[in-house]
Amino acid sequence: MTHELLARLPRRDMVLSASGRRFSRTLLSRYLSSRASSSDATGGDGPRWVVTGSLSGDRDAPRLVPPSGAASGRKAPTRNQARLLVSGPDASGLVASFSQLLFKHGCGIVDCTSESSEDDDGDLTVEKDCSIVPDHHGRMFFQRILFDYSKGSVHRDNVEKEIQSMCQKFGMESQLAWGGKIRKMAIFVSKYDHCLWELLLRHRAGELSCEIPLIVSNHENLRSVAETFDVPYRVFPISKETKLDQEQKQMELLQDHGVDLVVLARYMQVLTPAFCDLLHNRIINIHHSFLPAFMGGMPYHRAHERGVKLIGATAHYATTNLDQGPIIEQDIMRVSHRDDVKDLIRKGRTLEKNVLVSAVKAHLEDRIIVHRNKCIVFAE
Repeated sequence: MTHELLARLPRRDMVLSASGRRFSRTLLSRYLSSRASSSDATGGDGPRWVVTGSLSGDRDAPRLVPPSGAASGRKAPTRNQARLLVSGPDASGLVASFSQLLFKHGCGIVDCTSESSEDDDGDLTVEKDCSIVPDHHGRMFFQRILFDYSKGSVHRDNVEKEIQSMCQKFGMESQLAWGGKIRKMAIFVSKYDHCLWELLLRHRAGELSCEIPLIVSNHENLRSVAETFDVPYRVFPISKETKLDQEQKQMELLQDHGVDLVVLARYMQVLTPAFCDLLHNRIINIHHSFLPAFMGGMPYHRAHERGVKLIGATAHYATTNLDQGPIIEQDIMRVSHRDDVKDLIRKGRTLEKNVLVSAVKAHLEDRIIVHRNKCIVFAE
């Protein structure tokens, strides 16, 4: 599909996208080549990109057309469905209590998933035999409820008040997201483009339920990618002297656009504590190693030096502790001594973009509960 599509494009550096924007032939070639084994790019059961128009001449230049039904670039959540996340100490009657509360208000449960696990993240105790054991704090309960409120007149304020009262009774925490609101996601990038391409294509195909009001970068390199998808591209050059001022402007820009989520798609800057605090547990970073191994910079080079047999990628919430935030998603790939650093980087990019999309999707669908420094991620 890659060679077939490129062969049909005109033999010049730039072609036109479906919106009439200039499209870089080089960028398209690089992206489609990286997706050669993916059904999303090659066809299969996934969406297909096609070329329309004349195959020669400039008067009617060929255009890249997105998959059918994907032009809007977003998919709104079901308007009359809400998601409720609850977490806290395990106790008898929790599932029944929240189910009865919703039923009393005329809500119907569409899906309900709960988890219970031992809370062993407390202090460590050293026994007489020098063994180290955690201090258990009892079992923890985590639940995600998807419920429908289309039948009857559901008063949201009353539902929210009773949920808060129920949580106080059991010592729980809750998060409630009503349907119909589309979240806004900003993407931060530097010079690497593979994660940006993946996010924008998945978004245009309707797989990510959000708006993307802007892309932020510290370099001009990826402006052509943003223009291909008609997303505003803002550049903030950063040096040691200007970092704090530029980051303040970035935070103001995010607030002006009402951004709910920031995705660091290989953004090669360390965020300040002020930035992390502004969007606590709403900044997702992709790290190109299987954390906690090889934290920090150049993980593929260090992995090659150690002769690892597995490489990985990790998506996590960004915190003030570099590469130590709660882990959302991970994946691995087997490598061998025959692979050099370039091979590790090439293979790792496939992991990075898929892991990042999975993490972003889980966040947008309210399938994550953060407990201390761990993520409880509910299945789709």
